[in-house]
Amino acid sequence: MPNVEMYTKAFCPFCIRAASLLKSKGIKFSDIPAAMDRDKRKEMNERSGLNTFPQIFIDGKHIGGCDDIFALEKRGKLDDLLGL
Repeated sequence: MPNVEMYTKAFCPFCIRAASLLKSKGIKFSDIPAAMDRDKRKEMNERSGLNTFPQIFIDGKHIGGCDDIFALEKRGKLDDLLGL
């Protein structure tokens, strides 16, 4: 299983959608609540260069946010990244 990390914000519909996609594939991921944690938000920004939620990493590689993970799914590339 790959190491999947997702920086999230409470009640964020995009975070919920991305998490649902990963869960539907049976993928466990580290949920990193970063909206109210200055250090985690800074870490997210340094790793991704972005401030929007969610920010998703697979095995340390930044893949983007909700739209990006669904675009990978639509193109049939997400399963490869997830080792499925």
